[in-house]
Amino acid sequence: MENFNENTNTTKQRHGCVTAWLILMIIVNSAIALLYLFAGDKVAQNFPGGIPKSILILLAVTGILNVVFAILLFKWKKIGFWGFLITGTITAIINFSLGLGVFQSLFGLTGIVILYGILQIKKDNVPAWENLE
Repeated sequence: MENFNENTNTTKQRHGCVTAWLILMIIVNSAIALLYLFAGDKVAQNFPGGIPKSILILLAVTGILNVVFAILLFKWKKIGFWGFLITGTITAIINFSLGLGVFQSLFGLTGIVILYGILQIKKDNVPAWENLE
């Protein structure tokens, strides 16, 4: 005997822009993580005083975590958004501690604001944000 869910007629859908943004986030964060892991020395040269290897590894880990969080958003998990908020905050603190100005350090948090805005785009009058569990 088959079990039927009463919600089988309502499937979650996201606008194409939301999907495109999540794919872009996966690509960019993957590239950033690889950059920090394999070309971190060149990145460190652009900072006065350099960047400790441990910080480069931490920044690579935040990039990898962001890929995981984007995948979670693909799977309709709101924890993915909160994960981005946490890694964005960590990255802002790291940037500030490396000597970047407040504006430059906080600029990375605009990505979270953009993500929240993108998640408000509606498909069939329902924003992706409301479909997140």
